[in-house]
Amino acid sequence: MRMALNSMADLIGRNLPKGSFGLTLGTEHGGKGVIKMLNRVLPSVVLAALAVSAAQAQVTMDVSKITCEQYILFKVADPQHIAIWLSGYYNGKRNNMVVDVGQLKANAEKLMRYCETNIKGTVVEAVEKLFAPEK
Repeated sequence: MRMALNSMADLIGRNLPKGSFGLTLGTEHGGKGVIKMLNRVLPSVVLAALAVSAAQAQVTMDVSKITCEQYILFKVADPQHIAIWLSGYYNGKRNNMVVDVGQLKANAEKLMRYCETNIKGTVVEAVEKLFAPEK
């Protein structure tokens, strides 16, 4: 592995003028400056990548328990994501496989306005009140 890094450092050093991008690659020492830098930086990069992936871990939630207050204040997720999920859920129950993007956006705005004035109820209650199929 060290030889590969030395070779890569030498190759990069030959193709870039000294001082490019505000740094010297250390090729005058056989690329050892690059290897020393990688030895110091690489563990931090790996730890940062692991932290980011842990932060993006999948979270599950019971949508029926999301309150309007949580919805409008982004406490559980982005309201647009919840509105899209709700639209898919209710349209799926109706065997409707067509997405009207304009209607989805209008319904999401209508749900947001309703929840702003009814913060104690749940989002599912709001959807059922606002968008119940006509009988």
